[in-house]
Order: sequence, then C-alpha cells, then structure tokens
Amino acid sequence: MSPKNETAVLALALILTLGIVGVGIWWFNRTGVKISKTIISNQEPISNNLSLEDRISFGEKTLITGDIPSAKKEGVQAIAVKNYEKAIASFAAFLKLRPNDPEALIYLNNARIGNSKNYTIVGSVPIRTDPNTSLEILRGIAQAQNAINTSGGIRNVPLKVGIANDDNNPEISKQIASNLVNNSQVLGVVGPNASDTTLAAGTVYNAGQLVAISPTSTSIKISNFSRYIFRTVPSDFMAARTLANYMVKKLQKKNAVVFFNSQSNYSESLKSEFVSSVSLEGGQVSSEFDLSQADFSAAKSVEQAIKQGAEVLMLVPNTNTQDKALQVVQVNQKRLTLLGGDNIYTVKTLEIGTEQAVGMIVAVPWHIDADPMSDFPQKSRQLWGGDVSWRTALSYDATLALIAALERNPTRSGVQQALVSPDFSAQGASGTIRFLASGDRTAPVQLVKIVLGSRSRTGYDFEPVR
Repeated sequence: MSPKNETAVLALALILTLGIVGVGIWWFNRTGVKISKTIISNQEPISNNLSLEDRISFGEKTLITGDIPSAKKEGVQAIAVKNYEKAIASFAAFLKLRPNDPEALIYLNNARIGNSKNYTIVGSVPIRTDPNTSLEILRGIAQAQNAINTSGGIRNVPLKVGIANDDNNPEISKQIASNLVNNSQVLGVVGPNASDTTLAAGTVYNAGQLVAISPTSTSIKISNFSRYIFRTVPSDFMAARTLANYMVKKLQKKNAVVFFNSQSNYSESLKSEFVSSVSLEGGQVSSEFDLSQADFSAAKSVEQAIKQGAEVLMLVPNTNTQDKALQVVQVNQKRLTLLGGDNIYTVKTLEIGTEQAVGMIVAVPWHIDADPMSDFPQKSRQLWGGDVSWRTALSYDATLALIAALERNPTRSGVQQALVSPDFSAQGASGTIRFLASGDRTAPVQLVKIVLGSRSRTGYDFEPVR
C-alpha cells in the first residue's frame, strides 16, 4: 500500500471512530427497534476518586450518568427516602419510555421488595469505563431477577440486586469486593467483567468466602483460581482451540500473526492459547504485534505480516486497544483472512470495519440465532425490545446459577457448596449450566462471521457459522 493510500485509510478509520463516539451506537432487532444505547457521548469525566458509597447502589442513586429523565430521577429519590410506592410508580412510568434500561428494571424490582425479606446479590460492572458492556451484563441480571420475582421468588423470597461500578479497575474492584464481603446481606456476586479485575477481586472474595460468578472473564488463570470464583463463559482455551482448528482444517491456512495487548490478562491469555493451539494443529504463528506499544503502526505491521508469508491476522484486543485493532482491519483491505476473539464482537466493529471486516470469523460463547429451540431469545426480545448479546445471555446464566444455588441453601457457604456439587445444574440461555471443580463451565464456543445484513442497521451483521 502506498504512503498516500495508507494515510487515507488511517484517516478514515479515525473519523469513523470519532463519529461513533459522538453519535452513539444502537443494537437493533430485525424490525429496527433500538436496544443498546451508547452513553459515552454523555458520560461525565471518568474519576477513580469516587467513594465506595458513590459506586454501589440498590436503587437510592443512579450509577448510569448522562441524560436521566425526571421519572427515573424521581424513582431513585423515592427509594432513597423509602417511599417505595412512589418509586414503583416512577420507575414503571420511566420504563414505558425506555424499556431497555436494565438499571431501572432492577430498581423497580427492588422497590417492589421494599423492606420485605429478600436474598441479595450484586452485579459488579465497569459502568463509567465501558458503559455498553455494563448495560449488556445488567440486562442479563435484570431479566433473571424480573423472571424469578414475578414468578413467586426463591421459595417465596424475592431476589434483590445491587449494582457496583468497578470501572474494570483491579484496585477499585478489590475495594468493592471488601465492601460486599463485609455486607452480610450479600450472598453472591455476578462479575466482575474483565479478567484482570476478576483475578484482583477474586483474592478478596476467596478470603471472605463470598461466591462471584463472572459472565465474561475468559483468562485461563481463572481456572482453579479459587473455590469461590466461577464463570459462565468458556475459557480462552476453548476459544483458541476452536479458532485454530477452523483456521487449519476449514480454511486450510497454516501461517498466522497475532495482534494483542500485553497489558491485558485476557488478551495475553487468548494470544498464548491460540499460539499453542495453532502449533498443535500443524500451523504456526510467525509474529506477534503488541497493540499497547506507543509506536505501534497498523500499516507497518500488516505489511510485515504479508512479507513473512502470513495468511491470517488474529485480532485479540481488549477494550482499550480495540480501536488499534480496527485500524488493522482497515489497512488490511481484505488481503489476509481475519480471525478475532470475543472482544471483537461489538457494533463498533461493524460500524468501523464495514466492508473490510466482511468474512471475519469471531469466537463467541453464544449467539442469539445459534439454538432455535431456546426460548430465551424470544423472551429477551419481548423484555428489551430487540436482540441481546452473548454478554447478556451469560450474565443471565450467572444470575440463574446463583438463584438455583440459593434455592438449595440461601447462605454464603450454601451457595458455594451447591455450585460445586456434582448434581448441580440449571437451564440457562446458553444451555445447561454446570461447573467443573476448576470453577469453569462445561460449554462450547460458537463461531460467527461478519456478513452483509440489516439487523444491526450498520449494513453488516454477525451470523453463526453453521
């Protein structure tokens, strides 16, 4: 590629990136209903100086900032003064206007509980640093809470849900974990999101003997990390093996390069597992490019890969380096085959990647069209007004696992014992939920492909590879 064309492609990628941050991203269903709103454009400046009190809420404050309609403000204020009837009316009115707000649905269910006996869990998510992922996870938690409470509760006891904002920050997540461990009412945690955050907070949850189930942390380091740390998402070992097998056996390609972030436990984990898996399949990874390096150049890296005879570009960014990975997609100009880890599965990839991303294969834990026999897609569409992501499905499963454990024994030790029991199982969005002694879930990985389509309203969609 000539320097002139290289500059033009990078400029286009930058413009698209800035444009998306400014206008917001929506996930649509087939009829064009809005489902997942990006709130970055209205975000307040991210601060690590927030007090723990400002980071945890059971309904007395909203953690999602930006444009907050009066009905939601009134609901939060009503819960704060324990005026639960007013809170119920306000949140119900708000949800008629914005039915896809999971925070409001959680607070509505909490308001309905009022001062009654309840079993309490908390969702730990990175609201300010990754609002879209947080909303996806909270939708799964909210849907499970709403379903159990409207059907009579856990042996006639409703489920109360708190929300904690950990910002995907390991140190903050440890502080939140300490707070939750010291709150005897909290019987389980859904989260954290990032592998680094889960590993950091996990030391505190382990010491405090409080179960945490992450729906999204995939690092292999989490396996056998603690008797109190579980996950509903398959580990990077499974994703790497699936991608490597597809590359060598299906695509008949044996030479790959990997783009990753050495500062991310998730990215480093998936990269290492992919390198090993490709080797076992008879292929090779000829180069590794670190997206976190200050002098990283997408164009130079791709040209180097081509000169080395690479046939495949494997993209393993974390959230912080996703933009650099999408620059790689642009400058590649469809010359080499693209593979990606689950962090690539975002509307932003479709928006920025456009035609250059068509054909990319991505490994994800779940896709809404993968199992036509499941009733979860229909129920989630009815509740949220559109399609949901794998993060919603896996957080729904994590919440269902805690609910099933609470039904057996509603104590902290009882929850842990239930989850490790050989006869434990629950039916979730992505199939049967069972855990190995390592804390891992026994579940397959789904490959999806970027194709032309209208569902996302970007002109492109992720579809299951059959």
